[in-house]
Amino acid sequence: MTTPASPIYENPVELLRQLIRFDTTNPPGNETECIQYINGLLGEAGFETTILGKTPQRTNILARLKGDGNAEPLLLYGHVDVVTTENQKWQHPPFAADIVDGYIWGRGALDMKSGVAMLLAAFLKAKAEGTRLPGDVIFCAVADEENGGCYGARYLVEEHSELFKDVRYAFGEFGGFNLQIAGKRTYPIMVAEKQLCGIKLTFHGRAGHGSQPIRGGAMAKAARALSLMDKHELPYHLTPAAQAMITGIATAVGGLPGFVLGQTANPLFANPILNMLGTLADGVRPILRNTVSPTILQASSKVNVIPAEVSIGLDGRLLPGFTPDTLVGELRNLLGDDFDLEVVNHDPGPSAPDMGLFNTLGKTLRGMDPEGSPIPLVLAGVTDARFFSRLGIQTYGFTPLKLPDDFNFNRTIHAADERLPVDALDFGVQAIFKALHR
Repeated sequence: MTTPASPIYENPVELLRQLIRFDTTNPPGNETECIQYINGLLGEAGFETTILGKTPQRTNILARLKGDGNAEPLLLYGHVDVVTTENQKWQHPPFAADIVDGYIWGRGALDMKSGVAMLLAAFLKAKAEGTRLPGDVIFCAVADEENGGCYGARYLVEEHSELFKDVRYAFGEFGGFNLQIAGKRTYPIMVAEKQLCGIKLTFHGRAGHGSQPIRGGAMAKAARALSLMDKHELPYHLTPAAQAMITGIATAVGGLPGFVLGQTANPLFANPILNMLGTLADGVRPILRNTVSPTILQASSKVNVIPAEVSIGLDGRLLPGFTPDTLVGELRNLLGDDFDLEVVNHDPGPSAPDMGLFNTLGKTLRGMDPEGSPIPLVLAGVTDARFFSRLGIQTYGFTPLKLPDDFNFNRTIHAADERLPVDALDFGVQAIFKALHR
């Protein structure tokens, strides 16, 4: 006599392992095989699904669970593509999903196939148990988050916005995982993120033969600009979202350490305090100013030709509510005007978060871990939230995980040996399932 296998939603570890085993490295992505696996699970559970894509190899899937109609539809979404493992040395194969030393090892274990697994498990659980929900719940797994969203969330928002009619709130990446701050356990919930703003600086000068050095040419001008950007930060700005995050951290830490951390909201004290905080400052410093990181340098294609033109590509990140004009002005004030400047791309986002669901999610996490303190998180990076915000949808980073206190979440994402504790997933599924009721 054989024992029937338990439903997949009761075994999120196995669900995650199955998702990791699909190599969805982006580029090229090739997410469809993974999407079809999810489609099979949804179909077995009795869902009608919608599969959409710009190409057959790069598809997205949606399913809807009906609620009582007393609240707006809630969107649960995540991406199934992952970043490359090229030139990384892994202890265990990145797409084998091995379980070793209590961890699931594999690309996407954190970013973000674990999130997809938890959201899907909670969604399937609600269906199987006939859970009464206040509003419809939409599950959506997308392609291409790691490379611009053109085949994923951006495509769905631009071409099929009717599928998200009346949605006000969404759960997506990142947030809900525990993070130790000054000895206190916090649960950051992402409520806002910075905006992408790519910029190209082009410097001009006299060209010549490499055997005849030219002083003050295009290369020297570019070098001066790089030096200035390395030595100086752009101006301080305190946005409402950053204020909420700093206040949340200060309250969670409490006492004198909390008071000191709270002073980062004061432009007079922010830099001295951040300089004392070491790695703790990494998550706070970028949310207090617009930033640029030089990432691309283009000059001569031959070693013996002094270039007449040198360009620097900048990964610019705008604070919520700011525009490219502000960043351009700040760069001009720092670098001068002896160059051409082009805004290459800009993905706008909302000026301020809709915090209407934050307390509800916070109560859910406090109920599961009374010693933890939920705090708002402003993400220095970007997610697919920027696309759904065009439809008036506020995304909360809510893919909860209970992690060891010494686990460094941020330094494990996108790195070799990406992994996740096996027992972290049940916590997340329970938290998401409880949040659905509210």
